[in-house]
Amino acid sequence: MAENCIVSVNPKPSKGLSSKLLDLVERVVVKLMHDASLPLHYLSGNFAPVRDETPPVKDLPVVHGYLPECLNGEFVRVGPNPKFDGDGMIHGVRIKDGKATYVSRYVKTSRLKQEEFFGAAKFMKIGDLKGFLGLLMVYLQQLRTKLKVLDVSYGHGTANTALVYHHGKLLALSEADKPYVVKVLEDGDLQTLGMMDYDKRLTHSFTAHPKVDPTTGEMFTFGYSHTPPYLTYRVISEDGIMHDPVPVTIPEPIMMHDFAITETYAIFMDLPMHFRPKVPNAWEEEDEVVLITCRLENPDLDMVSGNVKEKLENFSNELYEMRFNMKTGSASQKKLSASAVDFPRINECYTGKKSCVNVIDAKTMSAEPVAVVELPHRVPYGFHAFFVTEEQLQEQTLT
Repeated sequence: MAENCIVSVNPKPSKGLSSKLLDLVERVVVKLMHDASLPLHYLSGNFAPVRDETPPVKDLPVVHGYLPECLNGEFVRVGPNPKFDGDGMIHGVRIKDGKATYVSRYVKTSRLKQEEFFGAAKFMKIGDLKGFLGLLMVYLQQLRTKLKVLDVSYGHGTANTALVYHHGKLLALSEADKPYVVKVLEDGDLQTLGMMDYDKRLTHSFTAHPKVDPTTGEMFTFGYSHTPPYLTYRVISEDGIMHDPVPVTIPEPIMMHDFAITETYAIFMDLPMHFRPKVPNAWEEEDEVVLITCRLENPDLDMVSGNVKEKLENFSNELYEMRFNMKTGSASQKKLSASAVDFPRINECYTGKKSCVNVIDAKTMSAEPVAVVELPHRVPYGFHAFFVTEEQLQEQTLT
């Protein structure tokens, strides 16, 4: 791979007269149209953000059991800080030689750097997109961009959704932006190196849920857009080379959060009536392609605005199995779960393949954890997690 695939992120926002006037307009609009009496549940309980980063805290107390000496690596989990689309913060636990270290760091995105420059939030959030006030917030965002108050040349994503490891790099992802490269240091600390553009070959957004083929080592990904082509499919080789884009024809733009691969197919879901927040896996059975996916009917922006506690806490995601017969064209689906299911994961060695289910006697399965490690402070709710093995930590590349 070329040496210039990691781009240093140095946005140039402006605090000039335009910025001050737009801030004034926003304050007036919010005061007149926003109901300040609405509760902000995402700022309370374990939804509440963590204010500060935590540098490495070594030798955490193991309050139960022990950490096996063969378990070496770093468990990392990313999430918004605060709420649904806040800035991405990674919480990590470095495990080595039976000891544990905790750290938390923001992903140093262009968005975060600019809001630190202003000392306040400037970018529009998904929870703002409701009603006439939401339209005004969109217009203010466009004005800030047009008048160069905000610099969107590096995108405006949060890197708060998921993590993936490929070709010696840990990538922090959000679907509206390009990946950010995060290096795990020997002491467990986390350092944002910059934005990944694959030697300038990546010119569109990058899904938060790429798939790494466990057999070939290739990574498959896509990006969606509000302008044609609405969907673009990409393949990245095992050695980190991004191949030419493959436009996928769909009739109109759509939010497409996830997709799936099998040994032969890539599956994209053009489903405007349902939101598919997560796709655990897919595989092939003779003439059929089997897709396992979560389904969320009637998504409501109150879920992400945090104003309605019940909607914040009770997502109605359900797990479904869908089958597509590639010979006859028939399709079927059935619900697999009665209760809410979200963020399902599989052993990534079985990505795109059919895996086995082990049935065990629950009466003899021990409920005792192998180890319980006490963390130095509260970790708020987040999104996806990943375990970076010791081997991967040692093979991290800077190019």
